[in-house]
Amino acid sequence: MANKLVTCIEKILSQKPGTPFKATEIADLILQDESYIRMRKDFHKKSEQELRQQLIREIYSDNAAGYFSDNIHVTSDTPKLFSYILDSRDDVEDKDETFYEWDLYPLLCTYLHIMKNIYPKRINEKKYSSARIRGRNEWMNPDIVGLQVISEPWCKTIKDMVNSQKLFQTSLWSFEVKRKLDLSNVRKSFFQTVSNSSWANYAYLVAVDIDDKAMDELQILCRGHNIGVIQLNKESPLDSQIRIPAQDNLETDIDIMNKICCDNKDFADYVEKITEFYQTGKIKKSEWDC
Repeated sequence: MANKLVTCIEKILSQKPGTPFKATEIADLILQDESYIRMRKDFHKKSEQELRQQLIREIYSDNAAGYFSDNIHVTSDTPKLFSYILDSRDDVEDKDETFYEWDLYPLLCTYLHIMKNIYPKRINEKKYSSARIRGRNEWMNPDIVGLQVISEPWCKTIKDMVNSQKLFQTSLWSFEVKRKLDLSNVRKSFFQTVSNSSWANYAYLVAVDIDDKAMDELQILCRGHNIGVIQLNKESPLDSQIRIPAQDNLETDIDIMNKICCDNKDFADYVEKITEFYQTGKIKKSEWDC
């Protein structure tokens, strides 16, 4: 396995010192690192499952060859467990806090469901239908989508009346998630949100850290595109704050939805769940990322 993959593995393990990971779990995290996947020319035209199996084999292979640094501890049992052990000279409190974007997805989902009564679903941008969109999938697929059933708190009598007439009170939501927004990335992140979320009733750009100059820029940008901004509280998701409310687009863009649906299996599954609700008037919470 190339040294760059060793570096990638050690970076992943170092985010959670002392936490044991299986090779399968490490492979799943590596598959979410688009910069590494693009770098591996031998990954081209392989399915996600094939890539996963290859990564698992390479992780074990390099462990056997002794490529890992002294900070990586590998158990001798089966399945082997890999963990990052801090050197005695390391001081965790002095290190910059580092986290991945995908760490934020479940936190946002918790906030959306509990505080906003939205049924969220993660959209994996890697689940595209063909290699032709590999280079542009980040401009097509939102990170999180949601279905909000406005009529859910209503009493049964009113619900029955609404359901009988197919007058479902719903809205569709879309969210683009970033770790930090500053002047170096705010415009790209904003227009990525516009591109990925133009189909939805409500669209939000979400980040944990938003500096003041980026916020000033967002105040101007959001007015022209109906996009909102949420500042996610990583330590206490329910205390997250809507910094700029999104404006209702009133109607969903079916043509854009069709384009994403044809290219992404997760988004197609999202649309199927919406259709199922329209047909039955019921939502299966277990099928959402609540």
